[in-house]
Amino acid sequence: MTFSLIARCARTGQFGAAATTSSLAVGARVHAVAPGIGAVLTQHRTDPRLGPRGIGLLRSSCSASETIAALVASTPDHGWRQLAAIDAAGRTAHFHGARVKPEHGAAHGTDVVAIGNILSNAQVPDAMVAGFLADPDLPLAERLVRGLEAGEAAGGEHGEVRSASLLVYGGHDFALVDLRADGHARPIPALRALWEEYAPLVDAYVVRVLNPDEAIAL
Repeated sequence: MTFSLIARCARTGQFGAAATTSSLAVGARVHAVAPGIGAVLTQHRTDPRLGPRGIGLLRSSCSASETIAALVASTPDHGWRQLAAIDAAGRTAHFHGARVKPEHGAAHGTDVVAIGNILSNAQVPDAMVAGFLADPDLPLAERLVRGLEAGEAAGGEHGEVRSASLLVYGGHDFALVDLRADGHARPIPALRALWEEYAPLVDAYVVRVLNPDEAIAL
């Protein structure tokens, strides 16, 4: 029982992902993101090896569609897998294995794809994409959180979620944002609170990496 989205910000070049599920530690298994390359989702009887494998395919200049096709072709148990990818150009693709449990679905928009399984209704992915696209001038992390919130408001999954995650990369080989709410009764609001606390600190943490002499106390 998982719903998630990956996206690109054409204005900043950032890539990111947000996800929520009924089990613990969704952020450790479901999404993989690489700066300037793209992002991959792997869920439903999740095989976390497929995320890095998909990033490798994107890095080798495969498109999102080619990446998903290659992952499916090279995965004997692909019937259990639900996958999505976004490439450096913002193109998106997804795959639902024949054994993915309903209600499952996907939705695509400009620079974004959302997928879900064991959902309360088929409109959840569309709601996530609409929530993400509503205000393109906001930071990518904020838009991703809004996508998760919109999915939950549309009915979410068929059951309670217990973890949620947010991951964003900019132009560096370290994450700008990597936040997780695990084992929480309301993980999406908890993730929202974490993001709002962390948002003012994002630039300061980048300065600590690139120009430590100019870093301020946090």
